[in-house]
Amino acid sequence: MIFGRTHRKPISIPAKEVKEWKYTTCNYCSTGCAIEIGLNDKGKIVTSRGHAGADVNRGKLCIKGLLEHELFDSPGRGTMPLMREKAHLPFQPTSWDAAMDKTAEKIKEIQAKYGRDSFAVVSTGQLLTEEFYTLGKLVRGQIGTNNYDGNTTLCMASAVSGYKRSFGSDGPPGCYGDFEHTHCLMAFGSNLPEQHPIIYWRLKEALEKRKFPLIVVDPRVTMLAQFADIHLAITPGTDTVLINAMMHVIFKENLQDDEYIGKYTQGIDELRALVADYDPKTAQHVCGIDEDRIRTVARIYAKAPKAMSIWTMGINQSTHGSDGVVDINNLNLITGNIGTPGGTSLSITGQCNAMGTREWSSCSGLPGYRALEKEKDRKLVADFWGIDESFFPEKRGLAQTDIFPAIETGEIKGLWLIATNPMTSMANQPRIIKAMENLEFLVVQDVYEDVETNKYSHVYFPAAVWAEKEGCHTNTERRVNLTRNVLAPYADSKPDFWVFNEMSKRFEERNKIHFPATPEGAFEEMKILSKGAGRTLDISGMSYDRIEAARGIQWPYSEAQADIDTQKIGLSDPFEMQLRMPFDGNQRLYTDGVFQTPTGKANLIPVRFVNNNECPDAEYPFWLNSGRVVEHFHTRTRTGKIGNCNKFSPTPYMEMNPDSAEELGIEHQSYVRVVSRRGDAIVMVQLTHRVGRDMLFIPFHFHDCVNRLTLGLLDPHSRQPAFKQNACRVEKTDQQEAARLNLERRAF
Repeated sequence: MIFGRTHRKPISIPAKEVKEWKYTTCNYCSTGCAIEIGLNDKGKIVTSRGHAGADVNRGKLCIKGLLEHELFDSPGRGTMPLMREKAHLPFQPTSWDAAMDKTAEKIKEIQAKYGRDSFAVVSTGQLLTEEFYTLGKLVRGQIGTNNYDGNTTLCMASAVSGYKRSFGSDGPPGCYGDFEHTHCLMAFGSNLPEQHPIIYWRLKEALEKRKFPLIVVDPRVTMLAQFADIHLAITPGTDTVLINAMMHVIFKENLQDDEYIGKYTQGIDELRALVADYDPKTAQHVCGIDEDRIRTVARIYAKAPKAMSIWTMGINQSTHGSDGVVDINNLNLITGNIGTPGGTSLSITGQCNAMGTREWSSCSGLPGYRALEKEKDRKLVADFWGIDESFFPEKRGLAQTDIFPAIETGEIKGLWLIATNPMTSMANQPRIIKAMENLEFLVVQDVYEDVETNKYSHVYFPAAVWAEKEGCHTNTERRVNLTRNVLAPYADSKPDFWVFNEMSKRFEERNKIHFPATPEGAFEEMKILSKGAGRTLDISGMSYDRIEAARGIQWPYSEAQADIDTQKIGLSDPFEMQLRMPFDGNQRLYTDGVFQTPTGKANLIPVRFVNNNECPDAEYPFWLNSGRVVEHFHTRTRTGKIGNCNKFSPTPYMEMNPDSAEELGIEHQSYVRVVSRRGDAIVMVQLTHRVGRDMLFIPFHFHDCVNRLTLGLLDPHSRQPAFKQNACRVEKTDQQEAARLNLERRAF
């Protein structure tokens, strides 16, 4: 019997004449794939391909990377600066000088009237690192507002907070190479095949070479869960209960690594005392995993010669996100699985350069993982920039998720948004809309003029995209890679680096600071700031040419290490060096057991679960979960413009269990109204057993959809929203009206 078509027509990619290939790095997720962009003999970009010599992706790309060359002339791109007096009036084209003069004037006017912190800046995880550094210099050193943050608060803040609490510093301690050494992998709320396909390919390749248990913790039967040896369909938001119960078993059965605990950690007695309360018999009724399965998983993990944990938003986007990360770290510390091949706590970062903003943007502190709370750090950076230390605040200001409520209450009057789209990405959208309407002045700096947030702006800066610029990214495994400039910016758009440099000239009366004219000049400044005894974030041995030759270098990579690499080969040219021996920085942190805490020991922190989730009830009987699909990235600002990305997932849809749908009389591919305590949204139903009877799943990429429903209750440590623990109900709706609304969305 023949299944499918008798005469198949396989997909074929037409040959494209390429005269020159240019090296760059993918600007979507945090995997950090090396890309080559193909230009024809007329200098037009015609294709893209993965770089076969790059260790990260080894020639492979996902659908987004393969089509990334289509971004340069995609519809809706900004062609010139725009201004208007009020948000409801039509925009008027203007010059860059006029738009920047107006912006600087309004910032100063608002600050003079309401105080320096009444103007806020919210950035992104998608700029180049040198742009982050330059923006931080402008905001911290000249504009002077303390209400400055990045949209990485929505995705990685809990990982950052958890790392700092456990290890004394941010920075994922492991790498992709750990897949090849581990004997057990536990994935918490991470769906690699759709979120990070190339990282999944690295994992799959490792599993094919050497089989080891794959355990997936996720309330939904994700694609990764389908491939797992064990799937734990956990009750949303209860990961810490599961991990505490696992540690209960490990201690009770004496499976812990006492030698590692004694040498390299502190707080073991307090941790033992707490997890004694989390026996599997009790925990199973909270986390939804039966007691025997909890014991089995604990034994597998603890008895493995090396075990590692990965996680993504399923852990981070919770009121217990930071605690979840701390507990994962606890689990790996008590089993001796930190700083060793195959043993790690590896957060899979969200945006392409979320690590870059964590390292160098000064959002949560000062550049290079320095803290505003430390006098020596404030003095060092102030002296380096040539300003008075007193210009810096003594602690960080509001996180992004606190900035919008502060707009509601009138504490913040003006806002500069850079490559972020809160009209889609923020939880509890009705509140965000009201906040935007309260602003006296809003600047939107984005590649696309039609981004949803631009509806509320007074000034629009058209930004250059990706390889119309030059600079570095840092990926999930701390690998710094380079984006070379491929072509000139589109129309009259400008690189973000240029925008920040030009804006700095308008604040020189506050502090006259040197701003390098090129991204490479900014990188050289960052290298100097990265030096210091005992510092992990050391990039002083890197250079643009050396990074490109190695196709990315992991930090720390010091000057001393670079000199050793050069002397070993006897060559100074980095491209010749690459032919003889690759140089790759340091794959792992804490290999010596020395952490960034005052004592040098890692902190074991007891985590007690408090159930503050919004749980289903009689009025709102379903858990609402959200996440990614492989075709799209974040708010679809870019992928929604790419035909072959958008056509596979053009419509907001909801996964629903067929049994639940039958009870409500809901049919497959019909439209329904989903209602929460915050608002409602119209979606198309996809019936599937991937979700349980009390659960729904909606991709978060679509404007005017899932984040109209989400609660956004914040983690107390990281201030990250709980996007994934919400309650809702499902109602039938008028099909013709819903179809009309969907067509309008697609047209937009």
